[in-house]
Amino acid sequence: MTTVKVKFRPSTVEGRPGTIVYFVTHRRAVRQITTGYKVFPHEWDDKQSSLVVTSAGERTAVIQAVAQRIRRDMNRLDKIINGLNSGKRAFATDEIVRLFHETEREASFFEFMAEVILQLERLGKERTAENYTTALNSFKRFRNGNDIMLNEIDSDLMTEYEAYLKSHDVAMNTVSFYNRILRAVYNRAVEKEMTVQRYPFKHVYTGIDKTVKRALPLKIIRRIKELDLSLKSSLDFARDMFLFSFYTRGMSFIDMAYLKKKDLQNGILSYRRRKTGQQLFIKWEKSMQEIIDKYPANENGYLLPIIKTDRNERLQYRNALRLVNNKLKEISVSIGLQAKLTMYVSRHSWASIAKSQNIPLSVISAGMGHDSENTTQIYLASLDNSTIHKANDLILKKLR
Repeated sequence: MTTVKVKFRPSTVEGRPGTIVYFVTHRRAVRQITTGYKVFPHEWDDKQSSLVVTSAGERTAVIQAVAQRIRRDMNRLDKIINGLNSGKRAFATDEIVRLFHETEREASFFEFMAEVILQLERLGKERTAENYTTALNSFKRFRNGNDIMLNEIDSDLMTEYEAYLKSHDVAMNTVSFYNRILRAVYNRAVEKEMTVQRYPFKHVYTGIDKTVKRALPLKIIRRIKELDLSLKSSLDFARDMFLFSFYTRGMSFIDMAYLKKKDLQNGILSYRRRKTGQQLFIKWEKSMQEIIDKYPANENGYLLPIIKTDRNERLQYRNALRLVNNKLKEISVSIGLQAKLTMYVSRHSWASIAKSQNIPLSVISAGMGHDSENTTQIYLASLDNSTIHKANDLILKKLR
């Protein structure tokens, strides 16, 4: 009979994390496998021989990652032992350990990507981690939940995945978004020498299509502002968040959510964009204060009523964004807008209206916190289409 036990070896230095070790026993011969997994004594339950995984805490993601790796190692050891037992020949404990180390570099795509996501979370890159999770879930649906080894990822598979996405009417920019994320994960595995480079994404779409810009003219913004939503509190809240974004030069919803009262000093609102880290300063206006005054003051120090408690802040932000965008869709239907109204529209609208007022591109770029004017040009690229349409209309009239 063969057994495997997971144990915790405390550090000889007080206050330092200990090490997870595996004890493999076969025919009374015991061998030890020392892992690189480090945890503190209070994170290990000696009676249960398992990690203490809590739902909150700064090391939660780390402990969850270690727990996942231990489960993966146990599954791998089970496969090795079952394989040796099925061979109907005698084997020693050393052979189990040798095969474990030989297969250590092998990894499945799902598992490796899950580890990448956990690392992103540990680094505080929550938004990127969420995007990676969305892409992984999409790929899992394509695979019907069946994992695949890294060395099995090839061009044919990714071409099939792209065809699957298209068959489900996924927009090409979303197809590209998923492909680029999966490619980044695959390339990371190549860098770690966990697989060889086979260029599986060579024949799939990873570009960016031009999209119809979602900017609204000033008269529509004014119409939204003047709507009577006093009896519809959820629609009123969504409208207020949209307008606050517009008033603050197209501030993104995540930056709005994390604004603190202390960020408003001496008539200047200062904040750092979570996307780029750039610090911006906005002159506080009466229209902004009117929105703030409509809602009870947050006791947790946040300026807007988006994050209301200190627990699960990221989840509160996501839920609020989903609610606001859903209610903005209702508003767009109620006023007969053909384009879908979302929080992002306010950002495009501010850039569009600023350009229509002959504000220099450099000023618009600085106001939006763009790293370069090229980024601002992407926002404004389609705004010149109206001029092209008028020119073409004039030419066609000449033909009549």
